[in-house]
Amino acid sequence: MSNSSSDATPRKPVIEILFSAQKIAARNKLLAREIAARHDKDLLVIPVLKGSFIFAADLIRDMHQNGLSPQVDFLYLASYYDGTKSTGKVDILRDIETDVTGRDVLLIDDILESGRTLQFARELLRTRGAASVKICVFLDKEVLRAKHIELEPDYIGFKCPDLFVIGYGMDLAQRYRELPFVGHIVQE
Repeated sequence: MSNSSSDATPRKPVIEILFSAQKIAARNKLLAREIAARHDKDLLVIPVLKGSFIFAADLIRDMHQNGLSPQVDFLYLASYYDGTKSTGKVDILRDIETDVTGRDVLLIDDILESGRTLQFARELLRTRGAASVKICVFLDKEVLRAKHIELEPDYIGFKCPDLFVIGYGMDLAQRYRELPFVGHIVQE
């Protein structure tokens, strides 16, 4: 039995673009300007890995263009693993190394949905003595906020429709992070 060449080649999904690379770049520049206008001192930026890594890198470079030189550390939290729904439990897979006592902290995350992960991170940093903890999210999927979570981001890239999105650092089972845009799969 032989496989035809079409059977051996995986089909590429059809992806509808929600936010283009150009629209993302323009929004990041505005966000960086807004952040720089409010933070002129010793800012500590903590991206929440993995999904925020591309957004955070672009935003931090834009912050530099606006006169900020933040210190950067990383927090790796997990609540999704390889699924498309949160497990409801947040695990620290890699903790920060920086002392946050008395510091102004800006948490950066890719997407705010239920709010559990960012609420966990914010409370963790507050209990460690951070002077302030502001939250910047690339996408805000407000319709999915858990009922008992009262969390509003200080900075928002875009409001996101209730779709499972990929690209610009966000994944589906560790795939599609490399896409320069944000979209959703309409056909596999």
